[in-house]
Amino acid sequence: MRDYDEMTTFLGEWGPFQRLIFFLLSASIIPNGFNGMSVVFLAAVPEHRCRVPDTANLSRAWRNHSIPLRVLDGREVPHSCRRYRLAAIANFSALGLEPGRDVDLEQLEQESCVDGWEFSQDIYLSTIVTEWSLVCEDDWKTPLTSSLFFVGVLLGSFVSGQLSDRFGRKSILFATMAVQTGFSFLQIFSINWEMFTVLFVIVGMGQISNYVVAFILGTEILGKSVRIIFSTLGVCTFFAVGYMLLPLFAYFIRDWRMLLLALTVPGVLCLPLWWFIPESPRWLISQRRFSEAESIIQKAAKMNNIAAPRVIFDPMEELKLPGQQKVLILDLFRTRNIATITIMSLLLWMLTSVGYFALSLNAPNLHGDAYLNCFLSALIEVPAYITAWLLLRKLPRRYIIAGVLFLGGGVLLLIQFIPADYNFLSIGLVMLGKFGITSAFSMLYVFTAELYPTPVRNMAVGVTSMASRVGSIIAPYFVYLGAYNRVLPYIVMGSLTVFIGIITLFFPESFGMTLPETLEQMEKVKGFRFRKKPRDSVQKEENPKVLITSF
Repeated sequence: MRDYDEMTTFLGEWGPFQRLIFFLLSASIIPNGFNGMSVVFLAAVPEHRCRVPDTANLSRAWRNHSIPLRVLDGREVPHSCRRYRLAAIANFSALGLEPGRDVDLEQLEQESCVDGWEFSQDIYLSTIVTEWSLVCEDDWKTPLTSSLFFVGVLLGSFVSGQLSDRFGRKSILFATMAVQTGFSFLQIFSINWEMFTVLFVIVGMGQISNYVVAFILGTEILGKSVRIIFSTLGVCTFFAVGYMLLPLFAYFIRDWRMLLLALTVPGVLCLPLWWFIPESPRWLISQRRFSEAESIIQKAAKMNNIAAPRVIFDPMEELKLPGQQKVLILDLFRTRNIATITIMSLLLWMLTSVGYFALSLNAPNLHGDAYLNCFLSALIEVPAYITAWLLLRKLPRRYIIAGVLFLGGGVLLLIQFIPADYNFLSIGLVMLGKFGITSAFSMLYVFTAELYPTPVRNMAVGVTSMASRVGSIIAPYFVYLGAYNRVLPYIVMGSLTVFIGIITLFFPESFGMTLPETLEQMEKVKGFRFRKKPRDSVQKEENPKVLITSF
């Protein structure tokens, strides 16, 4: 009985075919970096105050004192949602009374912004917040916009796994790519907030589906040694490239509609990749479509200038094939062992996601330039991914994931002890926390893919990724905890990150194990021993086949 890796060993690990797949699939992730974080600038909230109509009969002094002051972060600033009752101050102005000298401003009656708002254009020319006045009584719509995008991401995480298991990796990859690009373009023509958010949900569905399916397709096509570097330096780094380009685009294009148009164009450029990216041979074999899988491998061998065997996949041979068993989502909970791993995976993904997205969404709100802070938040992900790749090559998965989670959570807990005046130090700790959490996040895809067998691998990554989107849905509200206390978001995020780091230590270890092909093989993963193992099974685990080799 042979497995897929054994039958395709002759292809080598890093030939022209593997390099082409590596870079094309990685490049298809760049638009995800745009769309995944675009809400940071699309829904940015500029400084604002109540509008006082030009027709109001007010003296210069009363016009300058028409907005009450409030204390924010230790300093007095104009109130964003209140003004002095216009009829009253107009009467005082007509009588020639001076504010502060003849009239006690603290005793004046106030009213809401019945004439709308004036928004500062120092940073943003327009956002959806200024377009539809999503402030004051409607300020709840701003975090909800982000959350609804991630609701779409959640739905896409669930649907993408099942659709790609049913219809194939390649078809769903490009279908979701078209959904993401097409509906992003339609958002430009939104006439109200409701239309924008409905389209944003659909964009979110396409965004994560594209990401997950591209990851799975690369994992199943590429060899063992390249699989890890693709999952970290490939997919994740190219996502960070798109993320880094976002503040660059936003800096030069400060109108939200034009920015959205500019961010949509790169997605169109990825559609011609259909003619260069093949279907997953592993998936074709699972569907018992041997001839199509063999054709792809033959073409790969020709591209690598390697002579392939005349028959690679013999349908009559007893093979370790994922297609030999029908699976459902309930198979992720089939046994006590698998159910335990799945529940722990759901928690790990969800809480890690809370930290990652809350820190990312909060970057423009940090002290200093919003565009620079967002760029730094994206830039720190590159060394985080490189670190993750280096750690994944040599060290056990559960220990390195727990270690970087402890680092990220620990520094976030330290922020509460930093004085408010030391903004540069707080920003440094935030970026270090983002580094640790991002490293862990990038490892989760590899760790989950290694734990689950081929029949349910895509479903498992999709479902656990779906759990992470529950975290991303509530992440915007972690950001808004800062309105009550500056350090409260970091205390909560840091505590949750340390907690899930402890949980990670109880996972089974996948380092050094062959990629499982059946649910039965998954049950043999070391770490959860609910029954005594036979002697030959123990010997296999003491001398496992190495998964990661020098690249």
